[in-house]
Amino acid sequence: MGTDGGMGTGGETALVTTKLTPPTLPGQLVDRARLSGLLDEAADDPVVRVVLVSAPAGSGKSTLVADWQQRHGGAWLQADRADHDPARFWGHVVGALTKLVPDVRTAAGSAVPSAGGDAEPLLGRIANVLSTAGPVVLVIDDFHLVSNPTIDDGLERLIELAPPSFLLILSTRLDPSLRLSRLRVRSQLVEIRADTLRFAADEAQLLLDDGRITDPHVAALCERTEGWAAGLVLAGLSLSGSDDHDTFVAAFQGDDRLVVDYLTDEFLAGIDDADRQRMLQTAILDRMCGPLIDTICETTDGARWLRETAGANQLLISLDSTGTWFRYHHLLQDVLRLEAEQATVDTAGAHGRAARWHREHGSPHDAVEHFIAAGAHEDAADLIYDEATELMNQGQLRTVADQVARLGPLADEHCGTTVVQGYISLLTGRFAEAHHRIERARTLHPDGDKAGLIAALAIMTHLGTGNVAAALDEARAAAAPFESTQAMTLGGAHVWAGAFDSARPLLDQADRMAPDEGHAFVQVMSPILSGIADIETGATDAARTAAERSIDLAERLGLSELTQTALAHSLLARTIDDPASAIESARRGVDLGRRSPERITSAYALACAGDVLAHHGEPEGPDLIIEARSIIDRCSDPGIAGRYLARVEARHRIEAPTQPTADLVDDLTDRELAVLRYLPSAMSQRDIASELYVSLNTVKTHCKAIYRKLAVGDRKAAVQAARDAGLL
Repeated sequence: MGTDGGMGTGGETALVTTKLTPPTLPGQLVDRARLSGLLDEAADDPVVRVVLVSAPAGSGKSTLVADWQQRHGGAWLQADRADHDPARFWGHVVGALTKLVPDVRTAAGSAVPSAGGDAEPLLGRIANVLSTAGPVVLVIDDFHLVSNPTIDDGLERLIELAPPSFLLILSTRLDPSLRLSRLRVRSQLVEIRADTLRFAADEAQLLLDDGRITDPHVAALCERTEGWAAGLVLAGLSLSGSDDHDTFVAAFQGDDRLVVDYLTDEFLAGIDDADRQRMLQTAILDRMCGPLIDTICETTDGARWLRETAGANQLLISLDSTGTWFRYHHLLQDVLRLEAEQATVDTAGAHGRAARWHREHGSPHDAVEHFIAAGAHEDAADLIYDEATELMNQGQLRTVADQVARLGPLADEHCGTTVVQGYISLLTGRFAEAHHRIERARTLHPDGDKAGLIAALAIMTHLGTGNVAAALDEARAAAAPFESTQAMTLGGAHVWAGAFDSARPLLDQADRMAPDEGHAFVQVMSPILSGIADIETGATDAARTAAERSIDLAERLGLSELTQTALAHSLLARTIDDPASAIESARRGVDLGRRSPERITSAYALACAGDVLAHHGEPEGPDLIIEARSIIDRCSDPGIAGRYLARVEARHRIEAPTQPTADLVDDLTDRELAVLRYLPSAMSQRDIASELYVSLNTVKTHCKAIYRKLAVGDRKAAVQAARDAGLL
């Protein structure tokens, strides 16, 4: 929840680049024309939508698709485990496609799914661009690492929406949960599996030939490895160090597991002790560069070592064209990690050094992963708290939640991660859970920064459940804000309570601070809240300007699908003169407002939209007003949202409660004022009677008098009327 909005330089940018770049192909590349031909046919067939390259590790999947992609063109995405977060995955898909079709990024705008992971708006925009872009191929490698059915559903939807000129190639160890049978029946699927990927003898000859190996040797190794690419590569490495090929080949036998064990022992046994130790220390890394190697191994030649090792060993793979980033072949990495565990390698220390390097080079996600692996959970928790705002602004709630979960018991003992969990609960509509996190965080002795964010969380949670009174109490008790989120939420509590003069300085403060802090959510929300204050005080032009500014910021900052922006679209609908534009804005407000779990946001947006649509004679207008009433009725204190809805109902003759009259306020007696002060609370009339030591009938009588004198019909309206009159 830190205020630094920047990602830093170096690490994160480089790693993202490698995800969108195919791995460098091995120097001794075998041209497998029969397999490339299958991909060629699929790309040329307008019926085929998906090529599934599914086989175990070491089968040559990545090399095949990378070679084909580099010769024929296409977008590349190297998946990793962090891509199970929909916001992260689809953001990378947009980045990959943009390298091939630049208009994709512009069209996608801010439609990358955020908290709810709803990719539908994004997929429609991508499909529209692809329909005018000509043939486009998207390759996703290591898709088995993306373990999220929501993403599988999204890919399936993209396949349905995209034009026939779009082809998706998935390289994976495991079949995805796409409805493959349906694709097969429609002839839309081409499958390349392990048996197809096996090296034939002529292909193995090219892979293994060192000038001395004979055809019988190749045939024997090809038979015993069953054409398995990794086994053959390892065989070639071991053969290069053997003077007696006949003896080696004769001794070489066994199933895949034994083959891997035998050849790996042979391979590692021939490596210099210093190089072997460096490989064991760096096996913890999924990606590595020279400076990172030097930090972990306390060396100075990491970049040179990587380039030289990759030049002599096909199991160290270059990830970019500059020879900066590399990774181990997955099988080699597995073996190195196993040996490191069995040897005296200080893997915890290596993880700790890697974590600090990534933190210093602007790669917080990797830093957290390494801190956790090092057992430095406190450092991981501090970093999660510092970086959570940026990730949540990007919609990566699942990434944050997963990291917090991996902290174990510390997650509920660390004030920062408890606050983070509260915000995740709020953004996903789990308000009771958010209240629990708020109370828990307050027992952990928060400092000034965290105390302010806890108060902001409490205010937003109360507003989410429709309790303006509780939100206003929190705002009045909070310390002066020194961060934009706090200022915005304090201002929001006063806006929804109708205390506009108190709200404006706070919202202005939030507006000034948010850009420097990198708080995109606050930048979008502050104008919305100011616009509500404007329109409620008759400043229509100012409200329109605020709504337009909020919508523009949401587009530029990637938050146009933020459900709270429903308020901006509905406000715009109320303040623009062109009927067609007003109707369009109102319907956009309805679409976003119905997705919002926050009662006041949803009710106010629907009431605005219903008001506009009913005014223009659209048939859904009255229904939306009724829908808004159903939400308001579930709020204990809807504040000005309830008052506005009553005006809308009266205007369209759906319901016509009379509005409070200031002349009658002075008629309230002292006992009626005493009862009035309890009405914003959740206390029942019986509870109020007990608190005031009077009978239940007495309280009922006072309430009837209060409603009559304030010219309202119920308790909620009485509370807001009393606030407007300055009595609460």
